[in-house]
Amino acid sequence: MTLDAGGTNFVFSAIHDGKEIVRPVHLPSNGHDLTLCLNTIIRGFEEVSKALPIPPYAISFAFPGPADYRNGIIGDLANLPAFRGGVALGPMLEEHFQIPVYINNDGDLFVYGEARYGFLPALNKRLEKIGSSRRYKHLFGVTLGTGFGGGLVVDGNLYLGENGAASEICLTQNAFNPKNYAEENISARAIIREYYRNGGELLEGLSPHDVYRIATGEKQGNKAAALSSFEIFGKALGTALVNAITLLDAPVVIGGGLSNAWPLFAPHMFEQINGHYSTDDGRQMVHLVSKAINYEDPEALDCLSSGDLKKVKVPFSNRIVNYFPGKINIIGRSILGTSTAVALGAYAFAIQESKISHAYPL
Repeated sequence: MTLDAGGTNFVFSAIHDGKEIVRPVHLPSNGHDLTLCLNTIIRGFEEVSKALPIPPYAISFAFPGPADYRNGIIGDLANLPAFRGGVALGPMLEEHFQIPVYINNDGDLFVYGEARYGFLPALNKRLEKIGSSRRYKHLFGVTLGTGFGGGLVVDGNLYLGENGAASEICLTQNAFNPKNYAEENISARAIIREYYRNGGELLEGLSPHDVYRIATGEKQGNKAAALSSFEIFGKALGTALVNAITLLDAPVVIGGGLSNAWPLFAPHMFEQINGHYSTDDGRQMVHLVSKAINYEDPEALDCLSSGDLKKVKVPFSNRIVNYFPGKINIIGRSILGTSTAVALGAYAFAIQESKISHAYPL
């Protein structure tokens, strides 16, 4: 059983064999009242459980942080203000339903879903189709929306770090303001702020989608300011991904609502990723050892055909070995859609973890 936990509404469902098998249950979150909110969560899962043809074997879902996800403890939340001082949500649900409960960050579950069912298998299948011998085993992912989230899968396993706080890319340094963190230029609020900062007129209730429509000419407004907003967004994102790819050397999948503005920010993102540093003595150094390729550009993927593999002879031997002279990583958008990827990531995580032990001792 799974849960899509929004600040206003909770949506409960169940997944089996990678497919949703019940009609989702929608309930108000009641985030202002802790007792009411917790009872709502129990009620939602109870309604889903009653609709299942067989008993559920686990509960797994994404929930806002900060949190101690390993122990199922939720910290002080902005969008669910009743959660204060540490709420043992995971242990509460395990005690009530007597099944394992797994709670994670949505960025982690997003990339896990894409690694198991979406972007990573699609990428490797596409490489096989064009005759490339390359296959990728790792995947880094980011979500672009209200905030800037991240997650990492290594050899098919979700990497959470020693404290369950890996891949918090939002807290990396801001490319445009070193005193600030990256999310301030890679978020919905950043799109709106930069639109105004670059001369956009004040409009009541302006949303990032409005700025997108202004940039594409679908809505009246300051088109130059809107385009500049997405340019800054793309460059800031590119800088953050340079740091991530340098450390992780993995393909990247991008999700979240703002990923729909890909045509506006992606060119600036790739320009930044594949750009150069200038040294004090006038030399240029590449931002990345590997080259970043756009998954959505068929021509760019031509370099990954069979021609990217060479054969070299081992010295003093008749043996021939494979040689990949170019280092390549692929960046593209979500294949599954963010919500579906998160749900499937929660499902896959429950399967993986339930083979080991319960998340929280009863």
